[in-house]
Amino acid sequence: MLKKTLYFLTTTALLSSLFSCSNISDNKPGAANVASNDKMTPQTAEKTSSQVIPKKVIPNHQADLAKMVKLTNEARFLAGMKVGEKSSLATQEKSQVWESYAAFFNDSWDRLEKQQLAPIRKWSTQQLKPVYQTSKFIFYPFSGPDFLYCYSFFPQGNTYVLAGLEPVGYLPTLEKTSTAEIANNLQKIEQSLGAILRWSFFRTNDMKQDLSEQGVLPILFVFLARTNNKIQNVQYIGLDKDARIQILDKDNKEKLLPGVKIEFVPSGSSEIRSLYYFSVDLSNSALKKAPEFDRFIQKFGKPISYLKAASYLLHYEGFSNIRNLILSQSTSVLQDDSGIPVKYFSDSKWILKFYGNYTRPIALFSNEYQPELRNIYQSKANVKPLYFGIGYQYRVNNSNLMLAIKKK
Repeated sequence: MLKKTLYFLTTTALLSSLFSCSNISDNKPGAANVASNDKMTPQTAEKTSSQVIPKKVIPNHQADLAKMVKLTNEARFLAGMKVGEKSSLATQEKSQVWESYAAFFNDSWDRLEKQQLAPIRKWSTQQLKPVYQTSKFIFYPFSGPDFLYCYSFFPQGNTYVLAGLEPVGYLPTLEKTSTAEIANNLQKIEQSLGAILRWSFFRTNDMKQDLSEQGVLPILFVFLARTNNKIQNVQYIGLDKDARIQILDKDNKEKLLPGVKIEFVPSGSSEIRSLYYFSVDLSNSALKKAPEFDRFIQKFGKPISYLKAASYLLHYEGFSNIRNLILSQSTSVLQDDSGIPVKYFSDSKWILKFYGNYTRPIALFSNEYQPELRNIYQSKANVKPLYFGIGYQYRVNNSNLMLAIKKK
C-alpha cells in the first residue's frame, strides 16, 4: 500500500504541500485552458444554450492537439496509467512512488471492472437502449465527482452535468515536482477513492474531509482517463444570474455559481463531449438564492436524470424544488431507492420498471423505508433481476434500481 511504503516521504509534504493549480493557458480559439482564478481573462464563454452544445470535430491545430495530449497524460498519470516515453511525466512514472500507486490502482480497478463496471455496461445496453434515444443530456445531482458510474450507465451522452457540495479544486502540479509532493498528491487521490472503489459510492462525510482542499477536479480527471477518454479542454467557469456561463476570475468569482467545464473525446470517436460540475447546495433555501442553476438545467432541454446514494434528501420537503425540477424536466430517471420516493411517480405520467431487491434502507437511513416500494417488490409483477451491486446496498442481490420513463 502506498501509504505504508512511502510514509517517510509524505510526512513533511503533508504539512506543507497542497494541490496547486496547473497554469496552462492559450489565447488561441479552442485551445486548452486551465488557469488559476487570479490569471483568468474575464470574458463570456457561452451565452445561449445552443452555444453550450459540444462541437463535433476535433480542431486540427497542432497546438490544440499538443495540449490535449498534455492534459490526457496528466489524467493518466493521476489514474496510475502509463503515459509513454515521450511524455514529460515519463521520468516521474519510473519512481517507486508512482509504481506503488499504479500497482494499487490497477489491482483495485481490475476488481471494480469485473464486479461492477462490466456488468453495468452489459445491463445498460440491454435495459436502457430505448432510453438512450430520448436524450443525450445526462443530469446527475448529488453526484460529487462520480462521473464514473454516470458514464458507465449512459455512455451515449454528449453533455453531462454533475452537482455536489464539494469544491471544484485544482489539478496538482506534476512536472518539476519533488517525489515527496507527488507522493502527497497521489496519496490524497487514493484516500478519496477508497469508498467508491470498494462500495460504488462516495461517503458524504468522507468527501467533506477528503475533498475540502483538493476538490473534485483530480478525481474527475482520474475517471475520464480510466474510461478511455482524451481531455481536450478545461475551464473554470461560473453561472451568472441569467444562467449564462462566464469564465471565472478573481473579479467575478464572488458573483458567480462556481463550476468547471471539461471537454473530452471518447476513444475511437471524433465527437467532443462536455462534462460540467457545479459546486452548489441543492436545498430549497440555497436554490432560492441561486435560481441560475435551475435555469441552466432547463436551457439544455429534457435530460436523462440519474440518482445514486443520494442520502434520501429528495424524500424531504426541504429538497422539493430540485425534486420537482427532475420530475418536470426529465425524459427518464434511473435511481436507487435513495432518490425520489416512488409515490411521486404517478401512473398517468410514468412507465416504471424495477430491478433487483428492496427490503429496507441501511440502518443509517432506516426512517426512509418506503412501504409502497416494498409492496411492489413483494408482488414481483414488474421486477427483473439485477446482477451487480449498486448504491448503499452495494452487495449483489441486495441492490435495487428503478427506471422511470415519461409517457409521451
